[in-house]
Amino acid sequence: MVSINFSLEMLISLLKNAFILYCSSVIVLPILSVFQEARIWKPHLLPSLSPLGILKVFIFNVIWMSFTLLGSLLLLPKYLLGKFLGFDCQYEAYLVERYTGYLCCHCFICPRVEIRGTEHLPPDDGPAPAPVFVANHASQIDLAVVYFLGRKFKWISKDSVRYLPGVGLIMTMSQHVFIVRSGKNKKSVSNLYQQSDNAIQSGMPMFFFPQGTRRMAGRLPFKDGAYKVAMENESQIIPVSINIPLTCWNSWYPMCLLWGGSVDNVVLTVHEPLQAKKDMDKEELKKKSYDAIFSEIPLIGEEIKEFKKRK
Repeated sequence: MVSINFSLEMLISLLKNAFILYCSSVIVLPILSVFQEARIWKPHLLPSLSPLGILKVFIFNVIWMSFTLLGSLLLLPKYLLGKFLGFDCQYEAYLVERYTGYLCCHCFICPRVEIRGTEHLPPDDGPAPAPVFVANHASQIDLAVVYFLGRKFKWISKDSVRYLPGVGLIMTMSQHVFIVRSGKNKKSVSNLYQQSDNAIQSGMPMFFFPQGTRRMAGRLPFKDGAYKVAMENESQIIPVSINIPLTCWNSWYPMCLLWGGSVDNVVLTVHEPLQAKKDMDKEELKKKSYDAIFSEIPLIGEEIKEFKKRK
């Protein structure tokens, strides 16, 4: 009896310590996010992150992880209960992601996200097959600002994100699609297409960054995944341009609002949908969406000239 009690106490102690470690990692892991974001802004054509910019990236990630952690813990009882009773908390998890994105953007990036081309947005909860959103991927900021579109969707994310505190748990609850990007991952790729097809046929849009990785300087070619999914399901492809101002991290926003300073807003441009068909030329479809997306993204050289003029 004493041995059983001792083992139970040890188990409780281990679980408690593991939980504390998991929660406290929201302060440690954002340091890695700072290094990742700093690499994106390292090319000589871009303004490197200043000490203020580094601090903003760090706090941005702390808040992102902390609020998604809090939201996922609040939803955890419903999530676990739903495993036995046949319901989920997908919509509630989406709301946690959405309002966390709003908070992070308004606190650190800009007071307003401009949405252009709203007439091209499909209705929320529209009929199947649902559309496929495709957008350029420049920064961590993208993950927050796309929620201003006001549409539900599922992400495609690398599997390692699953283990981030808060973020991984809330994305699991939202039933986003995780893939293994390294090595020969035929099973993971097959899972990507199967889950994407299931989501689209159930009326849930998919959101792809077809570049496959973040890049501020340089325009990477688009990968095939989003287009294979759209063509297989004969979905509409909705190209979205995400224009991140070069001043976003290094500006004194939100403090500058106290003395009437100006702030460059993030601009999302929703382009006219492209109807995908199974017998279409995939490369032509990729080119049309690529040209549409980057038609609203200034060339870096031009952006640098504008940046220097403002200074």
